[in-house]
Amino acid sequence: MSERYATIAEQLGKWQQGHLLTFWDELAETQRAALLDSLADSVDCAALDEAFRRAMATATSTKEDLNELLKPLARERYLSVAEATEVELEDLRQAGLEQIRQGRVGVILLAGGQGTRLGSTAPKGTYNVNLPSGKSLFQLQAERIRKLQQLAGGEGRIRWYIMTSEHTHTETLDYFRQHQYFGLPPDQVRMFRQRSVPCVDFEGRILLDEKWKVATAPDGNGGIYRALKDEGILDELEREGVLYLHAHSVDNILIKVADPVFVGYCVRKGADCGVKVIEKVQPDEAVGVVCEVKGKYQVVEYSELSSETANRRNPTDGKLTFNAGNICNHFFTSAFLRRIAETTMPLHVAKKKIPYVDVATGERLKPTAPNGIKMEKFIFDVFPLAERFVALEGRREEEFSALKNADTAGIDCPSSVRGDIYRLHRKWLIKAGATEVLDAADASFDCEISPLLSYAGEGLETAAAGQSFRCPVHLTGADEREQH
Repeated sequence: MSERYATIAEQLGKWQQGHLLTFWDELAETQRAALLDSLADSVDCAALDEAFRRAMATATSTKEDLNELLKPLARERYLSVAEATEVELEDLRQAGLEQIRQGRVGVILLAGGQGTRLGSTAPKGTYNVNLPSGKSLFQLQAERIRKLQQLAGGEGRIRWYIMTSEHTHTETLDYFRQHQYFGLPPDQVRMFRQRSVPCVDFEGRILLDEKWKVATAPDGNGGIYRALKDEGILDELEREGVLYLHAHSVDNILIKVADPVFVGYCVRKGADCGVKVIEKVQPDEAVGVVCEVKGKYQVVEYSELSSETANRRNPTDGKLTFNAGNICNHFFTSAFLRRIAETTMPLHVAKKKIPYVDVATGERLKPTAPNGIKMEKFIFDVFPLAERFVALEGRREEEFSALKNADTAGIDCPSSVRGDIYRLHRKWLIKAGATEVLDAADASFDCEISPLLSYAGEGLETAAAGQSFRCPVHLTGADEREQH
């Protein structure tokens, strides 16, 4: 037995995890090496034991009833795009574009997930929802960055930091290389991995995915803070002079990447942490809300709201009192990210059906009921640490359409997000002066405008003014037309 094996075996035995070596004698040399690497890379028994105890204590403790403590966001920390004037919004937009010109704005993309519910094991960002262009989520977002840099006068680069996971990193990197980074310089795009943590059963025993491999899962989108430090991103931000970061999830097809209005608003307000929200209009919508609790700001999950609280409405306008719907769309200063990098984040328990190797039989099983837990961190759990927190409310139809499910679900699926793109782009054409945008003869209404032509509906007057369109409509940027 090697010294490495002996050291690892001793540690596993000390923490009642010795079952991970059950199949050692029947493994080939390459599998033995893989198992030791898996154990060395992902298993810190002492830290895992502490995390498991902390997570279970949180999960089983009686949660404080927040309903009597909740307050809506203070008006001086909140701006609704729908209620702002065009002059105000243009002023904020120019403020954000100036920060981009100065090279002070970066984007953090949360892209560690796979398209499992979409029937794919590929990184979700590679998913093609069958737009006329065939563009993936990654390509749409890359092209929005390119267009935004152009709108800023071609000065200043928006550095793109893409957080992957052990399950998506290599495939994501290969995908970007295959597509020449969608027209961005490769050194403008930086990929980094979030940490993975072992999956455990309800007693804290680590599960095996294969006889030679520990079952692991990404540590949630809240793993971003530790990953930014461990992967050297915080130091890169300082070297590159990036002061402001827009962080968002990969699955929102309408995301306004590095939205200059959002950036401008947060910078003008002197915020160290900000959130973009959409108005929650249905009390039972499964979305958390951003609230004030005991003088601090946090996201309260919809399951924590009582029926009375969820249904409460303002007497003045009839809107839900707690209507700031959280959509994983955030602003941070780089100084804030450095300040909270060492913070011990709350751990959340997710009970899951986790495939595992039965150590008694050696058979790999796929359970039909939850058999273990994944411990996750949430990105919004740092909100209470902000010294100056603000929120911008965008319009749902312009800002948010999530891709989570297969078409059989009927919502948050490829057909629904395509429809949201088509409706938004038809609206852009009408606003730019088109006389009409008619459905196709078969009643389809495919209407897509390339991000390389327009970031958010601007600059379409030449193409649209006085024109009548009939779907399908697919307007492209000059670069794309040259390629074809």
